[in-house]
Amino acid sequence: MNKEIVSFIKETLSIIVIAFILAMILRTFVIEGRIIPSGSMLPTIQLQDRVMVNKFIYYFTEPQRGDIVVLDPPEILNANQDYIKRVIGLPGEEIEIKDGKVYVDGKALNEPYLAEPITYEFGPVVVPENSLLVLGDNRNHSFDSHHWNAWLTEDRVKGKAFLTYWPVKHIKLLERGVSFQE
Repeated sequence: MNKEIVSFIKETLSIIVIAFILAMILRTFVIEGRIIPSGSMLPTIQLQDRVMVNKFIYYFTEPQRGDIVVLDPPEILNANQDYIKRVIGLPGEEIEIKDGKVYVDGKALNEPYLAEPITYEFGPVVVPENSLLVLGDNRNHSFDSHHWNAWLTEDRVKGKAFLTYWPVKHIKLLERGVSFQE
């Protein structure tokens, strides 16, 4: 074989191997695309939408109310896939759901991303240290913290979903969108 061809093949293979290794490092530690398998986050995220997940943000900051997170559900659930939910309750906060609204420490949340009022009651409960209370945006049809009988510990949060990137007509940044009612 010609020396130039062998050199070209070696160079091409080395570029492919390096690109593969970098892609695996990025996917494992930095950013990852996920397909949404359920309707628990409707109408914010549609069934089969693809979202980008920032996997390193929570090494530098704590989850905040309104963050949409990908998580490994509590062990008690024996789930074999990750969930995507919205952070509602933070450590030390008292959460209660009544009269179609979520109350945090007695103050009602304004949640414009909900398509319908909540039809169940929950709590009051106090979120333990190092734990979160997470709910789907499709509150009445979401298997989330109010059903689990277990707390989501912060170490089970895999990352923050920040962008819907597919299909093209659904491209948008995923905002926190939650505030306290006046």
